[in-house]
Amino acid sequence: MDFFETILWPLRWLVELVLAVWHQAFTWIGMDPASGLTWVLSIIGLVVVVRSALIPVTVRQIKSQRRMMDLAPEMKKIQDKYKGKKDQFSREAMSRETMALYKKHGTNPFSSCLPILIQMPVFFSLFYVLRHAASRTAGIGFMNQELTDNFYNASLFGVAPLRLNFGDAWAQQNWTVIIILGLIMILMIASQFFTQLQIMSKNVSDETKNSPMYRQQKILLYVIPFAFLFSGFTFPLALNVYWFSSNLWTMGQQFIVIRNMPTPGSDAWRARQARLKAKGKLTDDEKRAQARGEEIAPPQAGQRQQPMGAKRAKKKGK
Repeated sequence: MDFFETILWPLRWLVELVLAVWHQAFTWIGMDPASGLTWVLSIIGLVVVVRSALIPVTVRQIKSQRRMMDLAPEMKKIQDKYKGKKDQFSREAMSRETMALYKKHGTNPFSSCLPILIQMPVFFSLFYVLRHAASRTAGIGFMNQELTDNFYNASLFGVAPLRLNFGDAWAQQNWTVIIILGLIMILMIASQFFTQLQIMSKNVSDETKNSPMYRQQKILLYVIPFAFLFSGFTFPLALNVYWFSSNLWTMGQQFIVIRNMPTPGSDAWRARQARLKAKGKLTDDEKRAQARGEEIAPPQAGQRQQPMGAKRAKKKGK
């Protein structure tokens, strides 16, 4: 057992528990315990458990991302203030002001990465569980020899073993596994791109769209999705099923968030305001403002919404 396996031992035990419970549940309803579909559904069940447990962390991530977007103009002022100053005193002063800004808004750049950072140990724990199962080695807890043998023999469509990765499939000329992995990679890249595009195009305020941070994130929009090529070629089919299912969860979750918790001042926020108006659910301040032909200015941190003239709002949105 290597160093990382030792560190991940508790998580591996939990992963084996969740997989075994879902596998037993599907077996009880009459599914073949050695069927590839049974194991795929068990892996999807693991995704449901993990992502459901991460919902509170995800909510914190959304709020942190929103605060980071809100402070982008103030960050730009700090950067402009120390632009061209490379002495140690200026760098330290810039660092202090930046940290003070993060503290004031109750956020930091790492908060938005928290859900993915928490998921990675679970992902690698599943990797070790499946790696041992692929070599017909029993696990450390609930993946006994019987379950291990069931997974080893499990195949999708009867010809695509879940234990194979791209390299193994290529060596065995198993074109079914190669095609399935190729499709999963394409779908993962497309779903990740669509998820990020939804955020960048609909859930970013007009002011933030003019900031350098937004332009940098727009570049990452076209780069990050291709990281899934690595997982597609390196990890076994079963692990790619987990990653793809988790990606679909993220896409659905993001749709719900953008629709119901949009960033103030964004296109999604204006669309939600229009829906609320159509349903007659606008606040009294919003109704009075619209009766005067005004729009509601998106609230800043610690401020209440204030009516804004239509001309002023249009000018600010440019």
